[in-house]
Amino acid sequence: MRIYLTGASGFVGSNLAHVFADRHGAEVVAPGHEHVDLTDELVVRRSVLATRPDAIVHAAIWNDPGALHTDRRRAWEEYVGATRNVVAAANAVDAHVVLISTDWVFNNDGSPPTPAPETEPPNPINTYGFLKACSELIVTESAARGTVARIAGVQGVHRARPQAPRAQDAGFGYLVASLADALRAGERFAVWDGPGLNELATPTLATDAAELVWLALTGDVTGILHCCGGEHASRVGLARRAIEVFELDGDLLDVAPPPAEAISGGGIPRDTRLDANDTARALGVDLPDLGTMLGRLRREVESSWSLV
Repeated sequence: MRIYLTGASGFVGSNLAHVFADRHGAEVVAPGHEHVDLTDELVVRRSVLATRPDAIVHAAIWNDPGALHTDRRRAWEEYVGATRNVVAAANAVDAHVVLISTDWVFNNDGSPPTPAPETEPPNPINTYGFLKACSELIVTESAARGTVARIAGVQGVHRARPQAPRAQDAGFGYLVASLADALRAGERFAVWDGPGLNELATPTLATDAAELVWLALTGDVTGILHCCGGEHASRVGLARRAIEVFELDGDLLDVAPPPAEAISGGGIPRDTRLDANDTARALGVDLPDLGTMLGRLRREVESSWSLV
């Protein structure tokens, strides 16, 4: 299978490339932004026509949360415009297109159904979630063969930059890796807790999410999928389970409110837990519980330590 992958230099994209190419032997075509401007429809179409992929996996984002609010026109083009161009190019070569989306299209408010199933309409509260929800509509309404793969609370190793420093943020991403780095070095680590954060999510190993996307491609499964783990967690709960699985010193863990600069003015969804039962049935898999996911993550993180 030949897969055209956007965003391969990013955290999620690098794990997609690893799973597709290294685990499954797919041919991955991964042009960087310096070669293909995804906001230019003609450039995207020419690039895709030249490579004739079987599938396009669109993982590229403009990763500048602050600028999403201040440069709305560029943000729209980088997300919605780019997705429109990718879908049009996929249709031109009869390729299966997968949009990598996010649990942040939801902000579960406690009313049922919570956690959110695949059929639940999005209700984003910040610009990132809004742009992803709009991009999802492009795929579901315009792609001849389209899949939306929502991922959540992503953990793992940045395979394009395995030695890059890892840091906690208002979401769940990198939470376990940054905690493990600190405690392994004998340093204290304060997991953030309190208002203004993504407090509840469905932690997912990036390579596990990539494996689910691979199954969607090989099985030609379309529609909306929740490519996530099988167990939900709070930030503090995830940190404590990680300490157990990684066999680290729990006395070094603190719980503290986040610094003011970590809270986005655009709003952070508090509860983004996903129900993935329909996805598990469609792909014929059992989703991993938290302990299984953290065990796999431990092996990946410890492999990255050996590179330092």
